[in-house]
Amino acid sequence: MTRRFILLLIIAFSLHANAQNKIKYYFTQPVNTSVSKGVNAQYLNNTMGDTIIAYINRSKYTLDIAVYNYTSTFPGIAVAVNNAHNRGVKVRWIYDVNSSNTGVPLLNTAINRLASPPDAGNYTIMHNKFMAIDANSPNPADAIVWTGSSNWNAQQFNDDYNNAVVIQDQALARAYRAHFNMMWGDTGIAPNSSLSKFGQYKTDLGAHSFVIEGKVVELYFSPSDGTNAKIQNAMNSANTDMYFGMSTFTLTSNASLLVSKHNSGTYVLGINDPSITTSFTYSMLTSGMGSNFKVHTAAGLYHHKFLIVDPSNSCSDPQVVTGSHNWSFSADTKNDENTLIIHDKTAANVFYQAFHANFVLLGGSPASIADCPTSIPLAVVPVEEPTVFPNPSNGNFTIKHHLNSTQKIRIEVCNLIGQIVFSYESDDNISAGEYTWPCSISTSGMYVLRVKTEEEIFTKLITVD
Repeated sequence: MTRRFILLLIIAFSLHANAQNKIKYYFTQPVNTSVSKGVNAQYLNNTMGDTIIAYINRSKYTLDIAVYNYTSTFPGIAVAVNNAHNRGVKVRWIYDVNSSNTGVPLLNTAINRLASPPDAGNYTIMHNKFMAIDANSPNPADAIVWTGSSNWNAQQFNDDYNNAVVIQDQALARAYRAHFNMMWGDTGIAPNSSLSKFGQYKTDLGAHSFVIEGKVVELYFSPSDGTNAKIQNAMNSANTDMYFGMSTFTLTSNASLLVSKHNSGTYVLGINDPSITTSFTYSMLTSGMGSNFKVHTAAGLYHHKFLIVDPSNSCSDPQVVTGSHNWSFSADTKNDENTLIIHDKTAANVFYQAFHANFVLLGGSPASIADCPTSIPLAVVPVEEPTVFPNPSNGNFTIKHHLNSTQKIRIEVCNLIGQIVFSYESDDNISAGEYTWPCSISTSGMYVLRVKTEEEIFTKLITVD
């Protein structure tokens, strides 16, 4: 039995065993689980490509792949895709016309593929690295999205620093498929280049907010969706600490914002690939952040594109921003990119485990920050969760909470970019009993309600119709 076959068996078993975990995170280089808060980051030791194959092997109906560069250094992916085609899966493949893509000719000639336009005004590259599996399956559990920073080749899988996010959710998979269809120019198996739209010629298809396992997940495609503004919103929402790992970083507005947050008391650390040394942002970050900013000097490309917000403060809005989007003008205004913003303390800690290992490797020493450093002092944590009704509503909610003993309570309602739109804090400790608090929100949309105590934060999603 070969090593690769054994690895595939292990991966397949792991995927089955973790079927109830709908969001998974993978890293190509070692992580530091000593800073884990309960869920360890998964280091795929030379098995990122095999993991992609394991997901491709699960496809039953459709397989939509949009990858900037797939090379023949990892032929197993082409074998898996050809096998999917042979068992009746409808396969479609989009790739960047200016990249080598030496693996694409390994595909069965009957598989339809489409190159990005070679010359379309100021359009630059199709830089996505995603696949949508079985988006329209009659069984919603079949639908899967794979995305992240890694191109599909042996160096990116094994030597370089990359991450991948895999999400089992039909609504999200359909959103990715809808965007794929816009580039494909058709909803069917054959592309229509006369109707296909890439780069700045695309339109915003909406469908930006999803709730997956109780977590708010935002999805944005570049350049139609104003992605960098959403990234900056995430930066601005940081209350305690923030970490970034980037391949290409040329946007001075982002560098200025990071330095400003650093100067105002937020603990900010960052790592960038050496390519930044030719950009003006390099001098901004080195002078503004000092030793808190590191240029990657270890072997392999530092190919990540992530931001981690408040992983040390679960009383805030911990989140991860990741995908294919570098912090550059082209990524925001010309390239085809995709970005996820995941509001979840577990996701933030998992990515922090990877960042911590990377930063220490470069000689850094990340500070240890106590959880909920800005939480309000309370005497006793209530044992019952609050209720909110009606939900959805026209904007007027009632929050009901039973307190078993004297408490001080803070209530916050935040929109999906982390801005507080409603807040209430009791002036003094209030005695045990049952209380109701009114809450009013004027703008329709989805919001995060938080009822804060010293040791707990109760979170609920509410909707204003």
